[in-house]
Amino acid sequence: MKIICIGRNYVDHAKELSNPVPVRPVFFMKPDSSLLINNNPFFYPGFSKEIHYETEIVLKISRLGKSIQKQFAHRYYNEIGVGIDFTARDLQNQCKKEGHPWEIAKAFDQSAVIGRFISLSSLPDPRAISFQLELNGNTVQKGNTKDMIFSFEDLISYVSDYMTLKTGDLIYTGTPAGVGPVNIGDHLVSSVEGQVLLDFWVK
Repeated sequence: MKIICIGRNYVDHAKELSNPVPVRPVFFMKPDSSLLINNNPFFYPGFSKEIHYETEIVLKISRLGKSIQKQFAHRYYNEIGVGIDFTARDLQNQCKKEGHPWEIAKAFDQSAVIGRFISLSSLPDPRAISFQLELNGNTVQKGNTKDMIFSFEDLISYVSDYMTLKTGDLIYTGTPAGVGPVNIGDHLVSSVEGQVLLDFWVK
């Protein structure tokens, strides 16, 4: 399975990191070894001093597809979850400064946290999904998928032009503003439409 992550898909997040707003989707990959499931704790790695959370709605691809037209893209997923794209911001900034690829800052073990999935049919409006992250009881990120630059269908169509999507592949669809650091001892809880789907600790 593949983990496909979309960057800069909310205008406010692109601006908070002083990045240009994209005119086409930006995506990168994480290996399956980066998955952190079952609300297991995230162990702070020794190679970074600045691990940031980025909360995102995650699509689970439900069928095989290649070069999917946008009008048919809704047929390729029926569940969503919420996840965290952990980023070693200090390593990422250094890589950008040196003009290097920055997988080292994004694709490390446990960097793709994922909670449980729920059916699209259970949501009040699948086109406008609200989600949030609480850090130690304080809300630090709030987003709604209606504010995405590129919709779920845009993303599926675009990515599938470059690579075949397979059943079980995950697409992290981008994070809203409010990203920030985590520390050992932190408690993170993320919910979708008020329903907690992810609840874990940093150790």
